[in-house]
Amino acid sequence: MTTRSRVRAITIAVLTVSASALLVACSGGGGPAPSASPAPVGKRVAETCAELLPASALEVYGTTFTLDRSFTPEKGSPAARIEQQRGRVCRWAATDDASTTITLAVADLPEKSLTNLKDALYQRGGSVPTYRVEGYFSLTDGVGRADAFADPYWITASSTLFTEPGGAQPVVDAVRAVVQPTASATPAV
Repeated sequence: MTTRSRVRAITIAVLTVSASALLVACSGGGGPAPSASPAPVGKRVAETCAELLPASALEVYGTTFTLDRSFTPEKGSPAARIEQQRGRVCRWAATDDASTTITLAVADLPEKSLTNLKDALYQRGGSVPTYRVEGYFSLTDGVGRADAFADPYWITASSTLFTEPGGAQPVVDAVRAVVQPTASATPAV
């Protein structure tokens, strides 16, 4: 028979290994302990902000927007994470009200990273089939956030203009058309 202390030691070892595996899966890899600035795993997004989201796509919001070239994403935000992964981060401000903004961030990520992101967003809920790719929407404190996956790209956009999933649709559609131009106009069944 196995002693109680031996069972406890085996249980602790199994839990430790399981927790370590979970942390590695969440962080996207193993190896040495992560530093304050983990090495990016994404590929550089070559398209400019104007190429990703043409001004014509913003006309639906009924105001003129200008690109805010001095924008720095808030630490810990999806845009900041995308910037760390060599992605493209852009912010437009309405010319008649600088507090009305649209933030867009696009990353080209490996499949494992995309899967981890998709799984986390799926658990959160808010699936949006009209984005024509795997997509999610959330509204927090009056700011709508849309996430769409035009593999291998992660597209995320946020704005106070996005009060429901359809509010972000023009942005998602415009960017998806640039990064995945051969995608079907209807979702796969």
